[in-house]
Amino acid sequence: MTVTNMTSPAFSLEAITRPNILLLEPYRCARDDYKTGILLDANENAYGPSVYTSEVASSKDTSTLIEADLIAGLNRYPDPHQEDVKQLLCDLRNAPNKGKSDIIPLTPDNLYVGVGSDECIDTVIRCFATPGRDKMLTCPPTYGMYSVSAQVNDVEVVTVNLDLETKGFPLRVDNVMDALSNDSSIHLVYLCSPGNPTASLVDPESVKKILAHPTWNGIVVVDEAYIDFSPAGSSIAPLVTEYDNLIVMQTLSKAFGMAGIRFGASFASSRVARILNNVKAPYNISSLTSTLALKALSPSGLSNAHQNIDAIVSQRARLLEELPKIPGIGSFIGGDASNFLLVQILDKPRGVPSSPTALRLYETLAMTKGVVIRFRGKEPGCVGGLRITVGTEEENTELLEKIRETLLEIYSS
Repeated sequence: MTVTNMTSPAFSLEAITRPNILLLEPYRCARDDYKTGILLDANENAYGPSVYTSEVASSKDTSTLIEADLIAGLNRYPDPHQEDVKQLLCDLRNAPNKGKSDIIPLTPDNLYVGVGSDECIDTVIRCFATPGRDKMLTCPPTYGMYSVSAQVNDVEVVTVNLDLETKGFPLRVDNVMDALSNDSSIHLVYLCSPGNPTASLVDPESVKKILAHPTWNGIVVVDEAYIDFSPAGSSIAPLVTEYDNLIVMQTLSKAFGMAGIRFGASFASSRVARILNNVKAPYNISSLTSTLALKALSPSGLSNAHQNIDAIVSQRARLLEELPKIPGIGSFIGGDASNFLLVQILDKPRGVPSSPTALRLYETLAMTKGVVIRFRGKEPGCVGGLRITVGTEEENTELLEKIRETLLEIYSS
């Protein structure tokens, strides 16, 4: 099989990686090479975890057995490489392209896993942007942790807004290209697809155009946290085998409903993934997290996830239909490729979008109605904007009732 590497000729991984990271000797332990036998290498407690009692071990109660399954072995450090979880992630993203001879399948060598996507975001910045010198580019409105992590790492953020005048907030790819042409200190471009708060997919052709920039040396990071709420085959993770300058981040927090275990993954070329893995802490993924991640990615876990996704998509369609029937609800200004919607609130029925009214609705719902959504009216292009997560059928019924009731109160006063 012959697959052409599409990476821009301007890309040099060595040139954009911080020199101290290139010289880094990653932490190694005996468990990297030897995982079985009498394990006396890591100064663990050989007598077992303090919460694992004989009562737990001998119980026949189902809930206790599940607890015992999770607790057993917690006195040992977890697998530092998480190969089993990585393989299941690769299987998941390889599935749409199975049998296609022109696509190189993903392998565990293409993965770095972290404590949620937030650790992935931070690790990429630490590897490829020198504090006080290099910059990264974001496209507002977008996820706030990109700029937070940049500030923590003393990396300046250059912004190129999405198209604020067009429904769905498409990427202004030519403006991004110009910014990269004019500033070689920009080492990273962070894109969110589907966007948060826009709920719109970034056109893969726009991403490819940036990746092929003829003079820019840097890495494009595409955050696909919500990708499984999009049409099947929307993920561009398989492209990392063709583009060395692409990183695609994903998580189990959203479609898989596993936010509490904090598990994120970054797909990248094997060269880039090796650098990210060199920097990580030796046991950054806990045994509890990896055990539950394996269950989530198992056939039964995938089946449950797909059922829940179908239910969310159905309820999303319901909100798209029912919300506009409420006086005071304006336009949906984002897309519909995620598990949330971005909608404008008007200053009066058939009025104009109003951030003060949206803020008042948000605060009243949270403080007196027991419904918490998200105010986004300060984001570029989001005047009067509220981001509403798609809930269960019962939650959405109450949401619709409370919004109608609260807007009537606001307009009456």
